[in-house]
Amino acid sequence: MSFDFELLLVLATVISGVIWLVDAQYFARHREPVQTPNEAGESETNEPYLVEFSRFLFPVVLVVLVLRGFVAEPFKIPSGSMLPTLEVGDFILVNKFAYGLRLPVGHQRIVNLGDPERGDVIVFRYPENPDIDYIKRVIGLPGDEVAYYNKTLYINGEPALQKPIDNYNADYSLELRYEETLGDVRHPILVSAGSSPRDFVVNVPKGNYFVMGDNRDNSRDSRVWGFVPEENLVGEAFLIWMNWDCTFSEIIQLNCQMPSWNRIGNLIE
Repeated sequence: MSFDFELLLVLATVISGVIWLVDAQYFARHREPVQTPNEAGESETNEPYLVEFSRFLFPVVLVVLVLRGFVAEPFKIPSGSMLPTLEVGDFILVNKFAYGLRLPVGHQRIVNLGDPERGDVIVFRYPENPDIDYIKRVIGLPGDEVAYYNKTLYINGEPALQKPIDNYNADYSLELRYEETLGDVRHPILVSAGSSPRDFVVNVPKGNYFVMGDNRDNSRDSRVWGFVPEENLVGEAFLIWMNWDCTFSEIIQLNCQMPSWNRIGNLIE
């Protein structure tokens, strides 16, 4: 069972707020002051610890809930499916209102502020397990025909321009780096020279999006599990604010690499 941090924030906000409000309305006015004055010479009220803690906690969790639920949320990149755009260990920020304001629990869109555009890097709840967040690039919009032949994308019959850049030394194989153009977005992709082309053609249904990883031959994406429904959208990735790859090895030892300082502050395109 996954941990729902947003649900925890909602519960903490509601419970602390109710305790503080009920005490202020019904109990605080009848509470006798402490006889011994404090350092400032003022008499203190005999406030229960639970009320004092709730009064402190409520504004803190409310601010965190608003910022995380409606403004921006941090994520960490766990895999290389978005190489070379995003590396393992990148910490990114996701714009939560790019595609409309959604309730923190239930995720229903309450205000429509826009829809994904072709080329956007989006975070979404994985259709096969909504408790898991995925990050991919939007390739096909509702109504598009998306095809892939000989490792070249075709959108509604038009090929996406690919410009060779250089060789990219991945962990296990030599990959080729290209600059791909999707509409107004130019971004790098990786193509494995010796892998199979994985040709396909699909039509994107209404209310859904077709997504792919920039590491085209090493990404589990819409080619495998299908489309991303609109209601699964979380937001648009826009900034790398830290890079630090720190994981546990097979022998349960902490394995950390030095942060890549040159990635901090990079915009995600």
